[in-house]
Amino acid sequence: MSDAKINIVEAPAGLEGQGFFATSLDSLVGMARANSLWPLPFATSCCGIEFMSTMASHYDIGRFGAERLSFSARQADVLMVMGTIAKKMAPVVKQVYLQMAEPRWVLSVGACACSGGIFDTYSVLQGIDRIIPVDVYVPGCPPRPEQILDGFMQIQELAKNESIRRRNQPEYKALLESYGIE
Repeated sequence: MSDAKINIVEAPAGLEGQGFFATSLDSLVGMARANSLWPLPFATSCCGIEFMSTMASHYDIGRFGAERLSFSARQADVLMVMGTIAKKMAPVVKQVYLQMAEPRWVLSVGACACSGGIFDTYSVLQGIDRIIPVDVYVPGCPPRPEQILDGFMQIQELAKNESIRRRNQPEYKALLESYGIE
C-alpha cells in the first residue's frame, strides 16, 4: 500500500528471535503524515458542492485517511481553498493559513481559487497564490470529484516524500518571507 522501505533485519547476536525495523525516520514520518491528513475545507461557492460529493460514499475521500474534516485551523494539515475568494476575504484566508501548525499544505480547487476564474473584476482575488503559497492546483469550473481526489493524492505524495528538515531550510523560509509570513 505504501512505497516506504521498511526492512526487518536480523537481530544482533544475543537478541535472536527479536527482529527490529530498519528504516529512515523521514520515510516513517512521511508515511504517517501522508495517511492521516486532516483537511480544512474553505469553500465559498460551487466548488464546495463538488467537494461535498467527494466526501460522499461514491468517491469517499475517507479511503485516503481524510474522513475527519477539521473546521479548526489549529487541528488541520491541509487547507483546501475552493471557489471565488473576494479581496475582502483574503485576510481571513491568510489568517486561517497562519493559524495552522507546520507542516501545512494548501490545495487550490477550481478555476476561481487558482486564477480568479471568469471573474476578472476589482473585487475578486486573482488566485490565492497572491496571499499564501499553494502546493497543488486542481483546475476546472467546477472540477470533478475525481480531480479533487487526484489533487489530494498529490498532497499525500508531498507529505510522504518531504524531509523533516525541509521546513527549516533557508529556501522555505525565504518563500514564506516573500508572502509576508514569518
